[in-house]
Amino acid sequence: MPAFDLPPKELERYRPDVQEPPDFDEFWRDTLKEAADPDVLVSVRPVESGLRLTDTWDVTFRGFASDPVRAWYSRPAGVRPALPAVVEYAGYGRGRGLPHERLTWVNAGYAHLLMDNRGQGDQYGNGGATPDPHASAPGGPGPAARGLLDPRDYHYRRLITDAVRAVTAVRALPGVNGGRVAAVGNSQGGGLALAVAGLVPDLAAVLVTAPFLCGIRRALDLTDASPYGEISAYLAVHRGAEEAAYRTLSYVEGVSFARRATAAAHFGVGLRDTVCPPSGAYAAFNLYGELTGVDPRKEIHAYPYNGHEGGDAVHVRRQLDWLAEVLDVSQWPG
Repeated sequence: MPAFDLPPKELERYRPDVQEPPDFDEFWRDTLKEAADPDVLVSVRPVESGLRLTDTWDVTFRGFASDPVRAWYSRPAGVRPALPAVVEYAGYGRGRGLPHERLTWVNAGYAHLLMDNRGQGDQYGNGGATPDPHASAPGGPGPAARGLLDPRDYHYRRLITDAVRAVTAVRALPGVNGGRVAAVGNSQGGGLALAVAGLVPDLAAVLVTAPFLCGIRRALDLTDASPYGEISAYLAVHRGAEEAAYRTLSYVEGVSFARRATAAAHFGVGLRDTVCPPSGAYAAFNLYGELTGVDPRKEIHAYPYNGHEGGDAVHVRRQLDWLAEVLDVSQWPG
């Protein structure tokens, strides 16, 4: 697929006018206040993963509406001091899978929490373990369209709240340096990580690749690929629902979260990405931190001939080097 979005030079200066609802901040403040149960951890159980160099626990924490959300928590085996933590969010349609699947961050020396996606896990990977008991509002069958007609019913109100609560949960776990927590994700996970950066003021770093939910209105005009295609498919049947849908989507717009973020930020984007068009990632990057009165450290890496996979393992190596510098690897124990 050839490049289909804006030319690179235009992407580098792309700063769209973001249409935010006037109660955006109030909406999220109230949503997170409702979920702010101080007893965030439900259970932390050690599991046998077959890995001798990694210790893993099956974690359940309280997310949106105090619903139980599952996660895998892993640390390098035999390392006692508190470690910086990486909270990772999975892509669209995936669940947390199996505990031995995602080892990059724990092998790099971090405490690692991989959050399950509520109501997902049935499209890719090895499944999930977190139901979504609030998924009965009008909307399409896929998560991207569930509850689409009202922001309070929308699937991503619940999932973003879970993502914020995952940071609270990791800080409550043993062996974590709560002052040095990073949020990481690709695609849907990137959108969640960016939302967390905008909602958790003391996050240390965020690493976002090919983020979903950024530049949503433009993405719906550019692509029919899932997940955006699920929204378009719903609106193709429910003619006249566009205004309500766009209003709902404005409360989960990643660019709006980016404008409120202060954490150091690392972005990656494939310029031939027809799943999450690159203009969304550039809009979030270019407007990152603009409402905060600070100038957060940030950088973006573009891969001109790549699609949704972006820089793949090459980009992950860049992430490893960057995060070690941001969190100051020289000060780690051991």
